[in-house]
Amino acid sequence: MPRPWKTLGQRDLVAAPVFRLVERRVEAPHTGDAHDFYVLETNDWVNVLAFTDADELVCVRQFRHGVGRVTLEIPGGVMDAGEDPLEAALRELREETGYGDGDAPEVIGAVDSNPAILSNQTHTVLVRGVRRISDTLALDDTEDIEVTLVPWADVPRLVREGAFTHALAVAALALLAARDGS
Repeated sequence: MPRPWKTLGQRDLVAAPVFRLVERRVEAPHTGDAHDFYVLETNDWVNVLAFTDADELVCVRQFRHGVGRVTLEIPGGVMDAGEDPLEAALRELREETGYGDGDAPEVIGAVDSNPAILSNQTHTVLVRGVRRISDTLALDDTEDIEVTLVPWADVPRLVREGAFTHALAVAALALLAARDGS
């Protein structure tokens, strides 16, 4: 069975607003050889599966610089240091969509965002019965978001057709499907 690798040292290479790029010098337990690995250290993230009483999933469309196109996603974002996933989910939902005031939110799972290069986890929070509570969104200067409601019955087809391509949004949908046994 693979064993953890021993960290011999590390240094910061880049400090950006949402992450730090760290170079880690590590020792391979099976050979004793030293290697450099590069890790993006960042706070945990949260994704929100928010449903209206009409069983519509609250989604967002936004331009993503990594892939250079607009994507269909669920609301979410970076958790503040020390912030609870439930609090972060309700904050992100309200800021990005203007929706809120639903049933008690529930954490339905967490995944490693990308364990090869990222240090964080993404928590998925489910909240049902949300409604539009504000027409004014609290977006960052770097966000341009369109809110869209997607009937839940259409979501599996949209995933199959590639309308949802954000891996962490698809993971959140898979967590819900596994939880509900579908």
